[in-house]
Amino acid sequence: MRKFHNIVKWAFVGSLMVVFLGGCASDKSLKGKPKKNEKTPAELMEEGRRLYEQTYYLGAIETFQKIVDRYPYSKFSAEAELKIADSYYYSADYDAAFDAYTEFQRLHPKNPKIPDVFYQKGMCHFSQVSTVDRDQSHTIQALEEFERLIKKFPKSGYSDQTHWKIRECYIKLAGSELYVGHFYFKMKRYNAAMSRYRYILKNFPDLGQYHEALEYLSKSEERLAEEMTGEKKSRGGIFSIFN
Repeated sequence: MRKFHNIVKWAFVGSLMVVFLGGCASDKSLKGKPKKNEKTPAELMEEGRRLYEQTYYLGAIETFQKIVDRYPYSKFSAEAELKIADSYYYSADYDAAFDAYTEFQRLHPKNPKIPDVFYQKGMCHFSQVSTVDRDQSHTIQALEEFERLIKKFPKSGYSDQTHWKIRECYIKLAGSELYVGHFYFKMKRYNAAMSRYRYILKNFPDLGQYHEALEYLSKSEERLAEEMTGEKKSRGGIFSIFN
C-alpha cells in the first residue's frame, strides 16, 4: 500500500515539474514577442508615424513609448526614441524634448541621426529666445549647442543653417546689450552705459548694432564731460562766494 502511495506521490511531483518546465519554456519562447492580441513593433511604429504625420503628437508619444517599453531590442526602438523627442519638440514642450534628445544622444552616440539631435537641442533653446528686453539665457544655451554641432560635425547637412542660427543668436545678444546700454543712458548713468557700448564694439563688431553703439558711446562721453564741467563750474561758484 505504501509503495502505491509513493508511486502516486512521485507521479504527482513529476506532473508538476512538467507543467513548470513547460511554462518556463513557453515564457522563454515568447520573450520579446507580442502577446496575444498585442500589436507588433512594426504595427505600433506604423500607428505612431501616422499620428505624428497628422500632428497628434501626444498620441504619437504614447504609441512610440509602447515600442520602447515593450520591445527595447527591436529595430524600431531607436527610431521610436527619436520620434518621442521630435513629438515633444513639435508640441512645444521644449524642456521635455531637450531631455529626450539628450537621452538619445547618451544611448546612441554613434547613431547617424546624432547631427540632427545636436541641431534640435539647439532649436529647443532657440525656440524659446525672447525679446531683447528679457533674459537671454536661452539665446546663450542655443548658441552653445549650435557651436558644438559646428565643431563636432563641420560638414554636416546643417552647416549653413547652423551658421545662420549662430549669427542670429549673436544679433540677439548684441541687441540685448544695446537695450541695457540705452536704459543706462536714459537714466544718465553714463559710465554704465559706456561699459555696455564698449562691450558691443569689442564682441560684436560685424553686426548691425555696431554703429549705433559707437554713436551712443560718443554721446555718453559728451554727456559725462558736460556733467563734469558743470560740477567744476558749480564748485567754482561756491568758492568765489567766500573769496
